[in-house]
Amino acid sequence: MLDPNNQPNKTTEPSKMEIATAYQAFVSSSKATYGEREAVSLARIIFEDVFGITNFQRKDNFDTTKQARLTEIQAALAKGEPIQYILGQADFYGLKFKVNNSVLIPRPETEELVQWILDSLHFEKTYKVLDIGTGSGCIPITLKKANHSLGVYACDVSSAAIEIARTNAANNNSEVYFFESDILDESKWPDLNPDIIVSNPPYIPRSEMDKMGESVRKFEPDLALYVDDEDPLLFYRKIAAFAKKNLNPEGELFFEVNEYNAKEIINLLATAGFSKIRLKKDMQGKDRMVCGCA
Repeated sequence: MLDPNNQPNKTTEPSKMEIATAYQAFVSSSKATYGEREAVSLARIIFEDVFGITNFQRKDNFDTTKQARLTEIQAALAKGEPIQYILGQADFYGLKFKVNNSVLIPRPETEELVQWILDSLHFEKTYKVLDIGTGSGCIPITLKKANHSLGVYACDVSSAAIEIARTNAANNNSEVYFFESDILDESKWPDLNPDIIVSNPPYIPRSEMDKMGESVRKFEPDLALYVDDEDPLLFYRKIAAFAKKNLNPEGELFFEVNEYNAKEIINLLATAGFSKIRLKKDMQGKDRMVCGCA
């Protein structure tokens, strides 16, 4: 006869809770780390994208499988992993993009760069666009989705990034030609004469890595972020040289920049022979975009 005090341990299952309770519990537990606004934003993303729940006040059961998944997500967030990498996707310009730590997470500031390019187009013209250092492909894919008449090309030195970008183009039904290319090696420059070149290149000196947020340092790709201290404008200079040589007449070069190096980029473009150089602030009032005409 079995001793009732010596029974095998039973797996403890999460207790049942309502959707509204689970939602509020997540927000409450996340506020200390992220602040209330960010905690609410995270909860919305998780409940909508992972669980397909848009009404967060529902009283019906939040089942134990969902509870277990939510616990996993909270554990990853506690380690500093960005929610986009945890879920494997990011929102950009109303589209969904697959992401992993081979590519940068698309930022809202880059949406503003895309909008600036779209606003500059003359619809009576046809354009060939090249994105250098494409990462997830968010810039060229979004441009093509917004204006189907564009011929859009994009390159990256990372084969892993190109694979992600091609997947995103297929998922978003966007026709973009992706290829590997090292813009630092002139012998590997693409044989292409675009009307528009756009790039958000690496610009953070390695000596400033410690100034970046922990989640950026631990999870986002070094290759897309950092440049050697000796020449922090290396990528801007190389891309400007390529653009000056290869852009079609009156073609334009668009850069995303750091607010602290914007004036240096303007001087770099002027020295390289660009005209009609413009600086644009983002919605936060920071100098984040520069454009010049070849």
